[in-house]
Parts: sequence; C-alpha cells; structure tokens
Amino acid sequence: MRFFSSLLLAAPLAAAVLLDRNGKIVYDGYKVFRVNTPEEGIAALDAQIAELEGIDVHRHADHFDVAIPPANLEAFGALNLDAQVLSEDLGELIAGEGEIAEYEGTTSMRLSSEDGEVSAAALPSLSWFSAYHAYDAHLTFLRDLQGAFPSNSEIITAGTSVQGRTITGIHLWGSGGKGSKPAIYFNGNVHAREWITSKVAEYLAYQLVVNYNNDTAVKAVLDKYDFYILPIVNPDGFVYTQTTDRLWRKNRQTRSGTSAVGTDINRNWPYQWVGSGSSTSPSSETYRGVAAGDTPENTGIRKFGDTLAAGKGIKLYIDWHSYGQYILFPYGYSCSAQVSNYSKQQSLAQSVASQIRSLYSKSFTYGPICTTLYAANGGSTDYMQDVAKTELAWTIELRDTGSYGFNLPASQILQSGQEQWKGQLWLWQNM
Repeated sequence: MRFFSSLLLAAPLAAAVLLDRNGKIVYDGYKVFRVNTPEEGIAALDAQIAELEGIDVHRHADHFDVAIPPANLEAFGALNLDAQVLSEDLGELIAGEGEIAEYEGTTSMRLSSEDGEVSAAALPSLSWFSAYHAYDAHLTFLRDLQGAFPSNSEIITAGTSVQGRTITGIHLWGSGGKGSKPAIYFNGNVHAREWITSKVAEYLAYQLVVNYNNDTAVKAVLDKYDFYILPIVNPDGFVYTQTTDRLWRKNRQTRSGTSAVGTDINRNWPYQWVGSGSSTSPSSETYRGVAAGDTPENTGIRKFGDTLAAGKGIKLYIDWHSYGQYILFPYGYSCSAQVSNYSKQQSLAQSVASQIRSLYSKSFTYGPICTTLYAANGGSTDYMQDVAKTELAWTIELRDTGSYGFNLPASQILQSGQEQWKGQLWLWQNM
C-alpha cells in the first residue's frame, strides 16, 4: 500500500534497466535512500529524481524511500538532500530473499482433540513458511490445506484476473456449518511485490486448521466466525514479479491510448474514487483506472465481499500489505472524516499492536490511514467500512520498516506469521 508520485513514476527507465539472461530486470547496484521531505515540498524534488531514473518505493508524510541506479548515484549525492542509506545494494536484498522453492507437499501430523483422541492428517509441511514459492505452488498449498480439513473447508473463487487466472482462496468454518456465521474476510498480495502478505494470510489459515481440534480458543473462534481467505488477489502481477520485475506493484491491465501497463487495484474501489490519494496518470503506481471498479480483480473481490455482507455480514476485513509495520483503519480518502466506531477500532488496534510486539518486539503504529500514513482514495477499507458495512475494516502493513522493504528475507516469513497469529487470535476473541 505505497503512495507513488505520478511525476516520478512517469520517468523512463530504459537507460538504467538491465536484464538477466531470462529477461528479468536486474537491480544490482541500486542504492536505497530514505529522504526527509523538505519543508518547501517535494514537487520540484520529484522532477529532479525523475531525471535520475529513481524508483520511489515508499512514501510517508515526512519522508520517502527511493532507489537510485548506480550510474546516477553521484548526481543524486549532488542534490545534497537530508537522506540516509537504507540499503547499499537493492540487488543484494532481492537475492537475499532466497530462491523460489519447490513445494515439498504434505506431511502426516498427529492432531489431538479435546477429548484426547489422536488422529493423523496430511497437512502441508511447515517448511512452506521457510521460503517463497511460485504461484502454482500456492494453489497446491491451498488444495492440500483444504484436503486436511475436508468437513470444515472448501476452495473458493472470487472472479478472474486480466490474464484469466482464477482468484483462489479457502473458506473455513466451525460447528455451525458453512456460511452460518458472520464473516472474517482477508485479502493478500493485492500489490504484486508484497510477497510476505500471501504467506502471512496462509499461515493464519494453516493455524486455524491445525489447531481447531486441539485448542479450545481456536475452536471457539472458528465456531463463531466463517473465515474467507484469499492469499493472492493479484495473480498476474504476482507472477510478473517472479518472471520479470520484482518491484512490480499493479495488475497487468493494458488500456487503449497508452503504452503504460497496470492499474492499482487498491485505488480502484468504487467509493470515494476521485481525490488526491490516487492518480489519473496510467504511468503512476497509484493509477486508479478509467472508471471506478473497472479492473476485473477489483470486481471479483468486491462482489465476493458484497455477497458476504448481504449474507451474515462481515465482522472483520483485513487487506494485508507491506511494508512499514502499521495497523490502519478508515478513512483513507479524508483526514478529517472519522469512522463512527473510531474509539473501538483505535482501542482494538492498540491492543493488537501490543500482542504483536510481545512476541518479537516489533512495533506497529496504528490509527486512521490518512492521518497515520497518507491520503488514499478508492481504497478497500473505506469501501468495506461504509458500503459493505463491515464492523472493522483494516489494512495491516507487515514487516519491516525499511531495512529490507518489500524484499523481506525468507528467514522472517515464519516469525511474521507467528506475530500476526498472536495478534489476530487475540482480536478474534475480543472484537
């Protein structure tokens, strides 16, 4: 969920881009800086960085993170900005994520029930959370997870992508039968490069399945709510990050009249669609599209949410993102509007942040999107809050705060899942 200057992202990168033998963009030697925003604003600064073919990878109210190609580092230094180095080599960060691993399949796990009975289930191996995987492997993981919990789960779909991939997830339920309880609805990887988000969403699903029969707290939660988890809602973009450009954000939609590719699915929701928190430029990473809701991915996940809302209602919606370590709730479209249950959302977010911090000491900032991070129009949380009437509509920005950014090492996947599980289990019990 990163804000990008349309002026900066419109800069041509042809002179700086290098490709490996497989046609994938190489970022070796790019240095990542955190730049404090000057008092006079950043419009002129954006233009200067655009000339240096800089890639804006993070934007906050008082700073932004930018990657500069090696050929232009000297010129960037000559700008004499108030900046610090976050990474000496973006290419090394990408390499440090590790290789895309093969899926190891299922393993037999002994599960104990409350009455002491022990059974064996063929579950995906926990090693799934020690590496990043290809898109098709994610689909296999979901099928295997569902197969280990056949009486209380099903594979679900929420439309198709631009390139025809089915947006796939898993539905989990408890003793009341499927669809009998209010929904908890999760979306991951709406922004293609945010790989950690799908892993964390899958970890939460995994823990629900593994612990339903041997943990009274988990059983109580799953007996109270139906969980609908879509780990990768931008499959085309996700695949593109693994084949061509690791830093790709948007979907892969083409449009007449422009050579620019992609629309930001999370600026495309048909509520408060117009505003300064999104862009009308097809070259921008926050391009909102020609019309509200005109991306097939948005249409799919939005209609899926609308159906849940019209049924038993939605208790909790979370759009999982990275990076920055934030727990955010509406509104993004306005810094003055305040959600009706502000006090409740603020209090719950504070407690979830405390639960997360208690495990590995990672601090998460919490508050409304606009005042805590930046303005964002056409976002999922505002739609889910006001249109779908979700009680709690959140965005959670996962690890880290900039040292690795979007390129979180695979060694941090499991801990990221564990700390979010601790925070979420508390939330499900107390919301």
